[in-house]
Amino acid sequence: MTSLGDEWIVGRDHELALLSRLVDDLTTGRTGALMMTGGPGAGKSALLDAAARMARRSGVRVLRCRGSEGESGLAFAGLHQLLRPFLDLAEGLPARQRAALLGVFGLDDGTRTVSDPLLTSLGALTLLSDAAEHGPLLLVIDDIHWLDLGTLDVLAFVARRLEGEPVALLLAARDTAVPAQLDRQINRLTIEPLDPAAAGRLLDHQPRPPAGRARSRVLEQAAGVPLALVELARAVARDPAAAHEDALPLTDRLEAIFAADLPELPPSTRELLLLAAAAESAELPVILSAVGDRATPDDWLPAERAGLVRIDADRVRFRHPLIRSAVYRAATYTERHTAHRALADVLVGDPDRRAWHHAAAVSGVDEEAAQELDDSAARAQRRGGYAAAATALERAARLSPDPTVRAGRLVRAATMAMYAGHPRWVGELSAQVATLTDEPALLAEASLLAGWALAVTTQFAGSLGFLLPVAEAAVDQDPVLTLDALATATTPAYNSGAPEHREHILRILERVPPQEDETGRLWALAGCDPVRNRTQALDLLAATWTEPLPKPGSGVDVPLSRLVVSGGAAWVLDETAEAIRLLGAAMDHLRRSPTSGANATVAQALALALYESGSWTKARAALDEAYGLAAEGGLENVVVGAPVLRATLLALRGDTEEARAAVQRAVHGIDLPNCRSLQVRTHYALGAAALAEGDHAAAYDRFRAVYTRRPEPAPLHFHASDYYLADLVAAAVRTGRAEDARLVLDTTRRRLAEGTTSARLTAIVHRADALLAEPHDAERHFTAALADPAGDQWPFERAQIRLDYAEWLRRRRRAVEARPLLAAALEVFERLGTRPWTDRTRAELRAAGVTPASASAGSPDGLAELTPQQLQIARLAAAGLTNREIGERIFLSPRTVGFHLYRIFPKLGITSRAQLRDALPEPRE
Repeated sequence: MTSLGDEWIVGRDHELALLSRLVDDLTTGRTGALMMTGGPGAGKSALLDAAARMARRSGVRVLRCRGSEGESGLAFAGLHQLLRPFLDLAEGLPARQRAALLGVFGLDDGTRTVSDPLLTSLGALTLLSDAAEHGPLLLVIDDIHWLDLGTLDVLAFVARRLEGEPVALLLAARDTAVPAQLDRQINRLTIEPLDPAAAGRLLDHQPRPPAGRARSRVLEQAAGVPLALVELARAVARDPAAAHEDALPLTDRLEAIFAADLPELPPSTRELLLLAAAAESAELPVILSAVGDRATPDDWLPAERAGLVRIDADRVRFRHPLIRSAVYRAATYTERHTAHRALADVLVGDPDRRAWHHAAAVSGVDEEAAQELDDSAARAQRRGGYAAAATALERAARLSPDPTVRAGRLVRAATMAMYAGHPRWVGELSAQVATLTDEPALLAEASLLAGWALAVTTQFAGSLGFLLPVAEAAVDQDPVLTLDALATATTPAYNSGAPEHREHILRILERVPPQEDETGRLWALAGCDPVRNRTQALDLLAATWTEPLPKPGSGVDVPLSRLVVSGGAAWVLDETAEAIRLLGAAMDHLRRSPTSGANATVAQALALALYESGSWTKARAALDEAYGLAAEGGLENVVVGAPVLRATLLALRGDTEEARAAVQRAVHGIDLPNCRSLQVRTHYALGAAALAEGDHAAAYDRFRAVYTRRPEPAPLHFHASDYYLADLVAAAVRTGRAEDARLVLDTTRRRLAEGTTSARLTAIVHRADALLAEPHDAERHFTAALADPAGDQWPFERAQIRLDYAEWLRRRRRAVEARPLLAAALEVFERLGTRPWTDRTRAELRAAGVTPASASAGSPDGLAELTPQQLQIARLAAAGLTNREIGERIFLSPRTVGFHLYRIFPKLGITSRAQLRDALPEPRE
């Protein structure tokens, strides 16, 4: 048992030690973030209180807020509660950040502009950083599972950018309701039930501890949950006969225990408690206004003495959320409605909260209340609170008398949820529409939304089950809708890899006449069969963008869907440079909008194109962005895919153990056979790790797994598999499996001959042919693999061909011819940091009679210690931007930028900002 001020905490020495370390680190300039999870009553709130007391004793300022179930639909309510003590510092923020942050609180100058969520988050981060100038800050946030989604998004943003800030984050959530935004990025401390000894000590410290049979029953039924131990002990002390019942009250009955004191309280006190439970915001002035002359502030005293509430300044806090639930449930239906009506009457100056209380006060359907929530959703949408807008529209739909109007509001709610990046919610909302209306337009829109929701997870068959019927039904009457549905369907069909879905899409596509915008056709053709449809798809791609791409902020309307779809098609067609151009432009525009779902999928596609082009530093940065956005929104396909690609980069650079661990974490719980594109990329990542270690047998097994075995080899994924054909052959030659590899190569060559291959795929097939060919025939395949200058777009693959060719030449005593090939390959491998391939190439150079020079300090390889973010900061600082300007550009606080520069200088061997320009080479990617 540990003493902390005026309270004792039993059985939590380990947890308290971790919290003490967090506070100590904060006082010495080290930041941190920790999330405590556990079931209701586990003691999370008590530990948060203990941490806050530790922090205050150490001179650390504490900011607190608590999630509220009733305010979870109010945009940024939690953020306002957290930042309210420091909002006066907002005047010092950059103008755009200040406008965005104050705008979501309704504290701006009244100008109605759509808020930028990234600027809002950056404004909150900068505000915290400025506040920390006067001393470290500890943010203590309880019940985060009840925070509004806007606040959760800001907290997730801040948590990823705490490095260098004297700010620490301490959160608590129920273990079954950890928000997706914070689930994977913060260290977690699980608050387990107390062990029997500690549970017994806790019982002993109760005012009237149970004894004998009652004690054993309480210990048995409480199962180590501190709140249950305390409350059951109180229940048995109040009614000893309860110990002889078959089962002591738990769960719902445990909640009822908290209301057991209510009948003994004066009516005025019970009314105050009910208003506080209904209001949840727990603001005393609001509650007292709602109760009118039926109660006075003194009427709180019985509730305080009963241990139900604590009153601090002008706020009321229930001792535990279950007490609030018990108070609310103990009231009659009429009493609850009366309380909400009273609160609605006094909140005339707060239309959003008034709308919610009005909605709770009505019986059945009510169009007036529904319209108020509809209006609240519009205000939330203007502030960038898309999740709050979706919540309000969902409630408005339930109140709508007209089924068609209800369906329309559900469709709009699903759209808002899609913009907020919450696919499972989109699916739940859109599923309700079919039960309410026969309106074809609404049903089609709902199906498209449902299909999108499943497409960004890994439930591809379910997604196509919504999208393909829409396309089929509309093909004769609405070709535009058909192309839209087919374009959306192509993404899950591509990821799934199942041939029947792709064939179905192409059959429908043949029936769609040419349209003014053929972007959907382009993606369907390329995404379903990029070899057979290559010529037609390239013609459409060339016609899609004939004008320069508009820059963000230029005022020119940008059809983002065309950019994204065309960029994806360019990537599949191996038009890699064009893919980077289009997808990069799309990301530049998307970063200015709050569509996190779109941002994540586009960022991942851009990362794949950058990886293939040899821009690995930029690819890692794009992967970080994709993963962060996807983890916040639950976009499972990206949450898995981004770490797999990162693992591939780790493997190619020789970090094999970390690569394997990253793959294992990424694919845990995923049905990979249902997602063949991910399955193939996972095999390659693990095969590359084996190859980096020189384990060619294990590498062959992984590369061979990307093709089936019976009746003859076929690609596991129609597009992804063939890019690893040459690696498969290279491993086969070293392990005596050439005949099996030859069978794969022959069947692949016949299949590819049915269409047109890209320069990249042509080079890969020639490399495979060269490795398996007889000596007299190999050289022509090597030269053919290197003949097309377009192959320079894929530098790692071209360097592998040069290395293989050089090895072949040296073994035939043609070392002089091998040397320039080895030198060119070495330059690429060193630039990319692929240590295993660099070592192999250096060994070949020495065998060819050349002593390779050491990598120059000024080369990009000399910058390998810098993270992608640090390299970006260094380049911006070298260009003359201030820390504040850099922070605005890449969404960090000025202090964090300074912290990174402090760490960058010694890595570059410099001591001042003025030396950055000379220390950094010109960008080579």
